[in-house]
Order: sequence, then structure tokens, then C-alpha cells
Amino acid sequence: MTYAHLPNAPHIDRILAHAKNHPKKWDVAWDAARGVARGAALIAAWDVARDAARDAARSGVWDAAQAAGRDVAWVAARGALAALTAWDDASVLLDQDPDVLRMAAAAGNPAAVLLLPAVIAMSNR
Repeated sequence: MTYAHLPNAPHIDRILAHAKNHPKKWDVAWDAARGVARGAALIAAWDVARDAARDAARSGVWDAAQAAGRDVAWVAARGALAALTAWDDASVLLDQDPDVLRMAAAAGNPAAVLLLPAVIAMSNR
């Protein structure tokens, strides 16, 4: 793990493992989150996180996500990884109820937009 120095490294590992072990949950979560995080909001969130995601490639996060796959589950996971790389404090959003994150995403919080599928997929609901 070449990204161990990142503040959110444990959360990145958690997302990679969960997406690998539960791809169907991530597929369903991506579909559920698209209604909130579509179009301009999703593009804006990615634009904000893009530079950090490029830096993550240098540190191995992006390489780990790329190696994992290219299906719907990994599209959703890459968004979460970008958010955790771009914003050191984004990990607190992972512990929120999906409805709370839906509201934050609808309000335009870019980290919430990118993390919403992860929160849905990893929730026990």
C-alpha cells in the first residue's frame, strides 16, 4: 500500500475491500445515488476532486482502484476514493446516515456527492 501516508488510508482500504466483496451492493447504490448526484453536481464534484485524484495516482490509490475493475461498482468506488483523497475530513461523511448524505449532496457538497454511493452500499439498510 503506497498510500499509507494519506490521512484517509484506512477508509480507502475499507472501500476497496467492500467494493471487491460486495459489488452488487455498489451497483444498487450507484443507481440509488444517481438521482441526487447527477449531471452538473456530479461533474462539479469530480472537477473539485480531480487534482487530488491525480495526486492519488502518484501515491497508489488510483492504481488500486484501476486494478480492481471497471464495472459500475468501481465507478462508484472511484468517486469515493477521489473524495477521500481530496478532502482529509471527508471520512466523517462515511459514518452518516444515507439520508443525511442525500441532503448534503442535494445541497451541492461535492464530497457528499462522491461519497453517497459508498455510504449507501456500506449501510446496513
